[in-house]
Amino acid sequence: MMGLNKKLAFLKKKEIICGFSKLSKNQKLALISTHFENPAEFIKEMKSFFHDDPEKQKIFDEFSENTISNFYFPYGIAPNFLIDGKVYHVPMVIEESSVVAAASKSAKFWSDNGGFHTEIISTVKIGQVHFIWNGNVDKLRSLMPDLKERLIESTRHITSNMEQRGGGILDIELVDKTDDIQDYFQLKVTFETIDSMGANFINTCLEEFAVELKSFFIESPYFTGKEKDCEIIMSILSNYTPDCIVTAFVECNLENLGIMDDELTGEQFAWKFEKAVRIAQIDTYRATTHNKGIFNGIDAIALATGNDFRAVGACGHTYASRNGKYTSLTDIKVENGKFHYQLTMPLYLGTVGGLTNLHPLAKKSLELLGNPNAKDLMRIAASVGLANNFAAIKSLVTKGIQKGHMKMHLLNILNQFDATDEEKEKAKEYFYEKKVMYNAVESFLKSLRNPIQHKKIIYAGK
Repeated sequence: MMGLNKKLAFLKKKEIICGFSKLSKNQKLALISTHFENPAEFIKEMKSFFHDDPEKQKIFDEFSENTISNFYFPYGIAPNFLIDGKVYHVPMVIEESSVVAAASKSAKFWSDNGGFHTEIISTVKIGQVHFIWNGNVDKLRSLMPDLKERLIESTRHITSNMEQRGGGILDIELVDKTDDIQDYFQLKVTFETIDSMGANFINTCLEEFAVELKSFFIESPYFTGKEKDCEIIMSILSNYTPDCIVTAFVECNLENLGIMDDELTGEQFAWKFEKAVRIAQIDTYRATTHNKGIFNGIDAIALATGNDFRAVGACGHTYASRNGKYTSLTDIKVENGKFHYQLTMPLYLGTVGGLTNLHPLAKKSLELLGNPNAKDLMRIAASVGLANNFAAIKSLVTKGIQKGHMKMHLLNILNQFDATDEEKEKAKEYFYEKKVMYNAVESFLKSLRNPIQHKKIIYAGK
């Protein structure tokens, strides 16, 4: 056995690291530490984020590959969300300042004005088998009922448990894409996965379909010659689920909006708010940031509950482009003295399986929410997304986004300067009515730490 030091030196010498995944965690740390000026300090820093419980740390290590430490995000609570008549205190995992505060403020306002109302339109998911086949498409279409039955039977051992819970395969459709790519077809399959995101379930079914499809062409007496040849390109779920839709909306009398700003009446606020939304509906640049505000809330809940926020985001942004142009996911109606604001989007979430069962904080998050089913989690996430978007537009059309955001960002700036607890308290008091800017915070800290020298610098500057 090559000694550890020699082995690490050999791997580093080669520059391109070979066999990294086969190293132990400590060996990986030691190797990566050689890229830092102080390797021992780097290793100590990485190990400071290990979980105290070795068994829990082992779980975290096995979530991914080549792990050398844990990466912490803040875990916050946005209280008082009244959704369909039920109060939720929502866990949010996010590092961006003011997102949790914005959600909380929106939740408080709307809890006094009827709360959030939601509707689940559908929970259908989609998967595809992509294949190349050169044959008579009309003949294949006529045989689709037989093929569909064969495919469903071939996966009965996979789907039986899901079917007992009310889910399973809903339909299988042949899609002719030969106008786009020569001889290219799809099997488009729709699924219901109940409370699971269902990615592994769907992909397992699709891969079984691919095997059975090839056998179908070979064994069928209706196909001859080249028609018996089917080349499977891939079998995979789609993260675009335009039929897995949730709607969330809020509504109140215009006069109730009067508390939003000292200088605007409720009607004036609604007028400006409506124009801001209309701009997001026609301008792609604005729509992108507008929708990002929605995902500030939704991604934070997806992370807190162990869901795939990347899939959620990809699906939502695709849906925003479904008519050929990227646009707002929200719509607004101001009429007859009423303000009505609504979010409609696909949300592909689960409450069983994957990290929802494995990550200890994901389990606690779901418990805090009352152990919701997937539909209830969709309702909650959509409501929080709408709340964050409402708060962002409210800031934009009144005081501006930076005042509130930078107030929340103050602690981050102070931490960059290693401010003490006493300095932080004085800074919060000083900037209570002042605009927070990096240079202003730096100058304030200098005045605290060396007031005489600071006065000399200011005087010299004058």
